[in-house]
This record gives sequence, structure tokens and C-alpha cells, in this order.
Amino acid sequence: MNMATDEAILRARINDEVPNTVRFYRWNPSAVSIGKFQDVENEVELDNCRKCSGDVVRRITGGGTVYHDAQDELTYSVIAGKEDLRARDITEAYARIYAGLSEALKTLGVTADFSEGNVKTCPNLTVDGKKISGSAQCHKSGVVLQHGTLLVKVDLERMFELLRVARVKTHMEVICVARRRITSITDELKRDVSMHELETVLVDGFQKALDTVLKGGDMTRHELELAKTLVQAKFKTSDWNYLGRTKV
Repeated sequence: MNMATDEAILRARINDEVPNTVRFYRWNPSAVSIGKFQDVENEVELDNCRKCSGDVVRRITGGGTVYHDAQDELTYSVIAGKEDLRARDITEAYARIYAGLSEALKTLGVTADFSEGNVKTCPNLTVDGKKISGSAQCHKSGVVLQHGTLLVKVDLERMFELLRVARVKTHMEVICVARRRITSITDELKRDVSMHELETVLVDGFQKALDTVLKGGDMTRHELELAKTLVQAKFKTSDWNYLGRTKV
């Protein structure tokens, strides 16, 4: 439903039925999402996902495989016209949106740097070289969808029980490498941050970075109905999640 909702808002924005939208959400149960062009069997420990009742879903955006923790992660999406973002290319779109997250983290007391990524890695936010937020994009008909994670806490052992890592011999070897490359808000601040506090600073951060005023609201009936249709016809199907094929 999370991925169907993002696509429904994207389609509605393309048709100019809704305004530019910022959305915050979480995952229940915990889940793994894979990029549009990835092979699920190469990226995910499917048996372990089944054992822990974790969902696996393919995104409409590119990028790599992501573990979404039900308790310790906040996911965001921004759906906006390219012209409204004043972004000339993909990297500028990432930078504009990530500026909102950077402002929010700065308010909390965390200084994050924007990394442009490379041919294998989408742009991300890092703290002293460790990733704290990763995102992926879809561009269609002049509208950008960027969604991504913001790690509040991180359970690396659980994460890499579900994610498959090539060229690494043991589970503990993966954990050791990950500790040098991944961080979280809690790790940086040495204190707990509530989801309410995080959402509040994110709203302020996006308003400042995007030079706009965000107004709280609900999805339209059309968006909700389209999301429900996309769940059944696409995001719950093996054809989409395992083979990347869809009729909608």
C-alpha cells in the first residue's frame, strides 16, 4: 500500500489533480523494497523474509535494496513538478529535496552532507562519511517522485539477515563493514527522537529548503481508490514484485 500510494499521488499530480505533495509514512510489518530494475533473488534473503513475515515489494523508482524497519525508520516521499523544484537535472532535484532533510537534521543537532553518488549508488546523505538517508527517484511527464528513508535507529543484524550482499563471506563480515558505513539519528545524538519530533522538524526543513508553505491534508478519494487498485493489480502480484512486469 505504501508503494501504491506514492504511485497514485504521482499519477494524480501528473494530471494536475492534486498539488505538490510531501508525505511521511512507516511500514507495518517491516519490509524490504527493491529497485525497479533489480533481481529480487539476487538482492533479498527471501527465506528469511518469509520466516519473519516481512514483506517484499518492488518500487517504481530505481536504486538499490532497502530494509524498512517498522519501528525505527521514517520514510518520506516528495512528488512535485520539476519546474517547481527549480531543478535542471536529476542531481539538482536530489539536492533540492535532500536540503529539506539536511535542514531538519541540523535542527536536531546533526550535520549531514549531500553525496552525489555514482553510477551504482543513488545520491544520499552522510554524516562523517556514513549514510543516514538514502533515496530513489522516478521522473514522468515533468513530475518527480523521490522517496527515501531516514534512519532513526538501525538494527544491522536484522537488516542483513534480510538483505543479500554479494562477495561477502559471512554475516558478521557484513555487519562489520556496515558499522563503518551506516549511522542513525540516535547513534549521532546519543538520545531518542520521537517520530512526532522528527516529522515536525522535517516539515520545517522542507518548507525552508523548498521555499514553500506545507499545509496538512488528506489524500483525495481518487488517490485512495487508485492506490487500492494498484495494490491489487500491481504491488501485491508476483509478476511485479518478482519479475518486474505489470499491466497497469
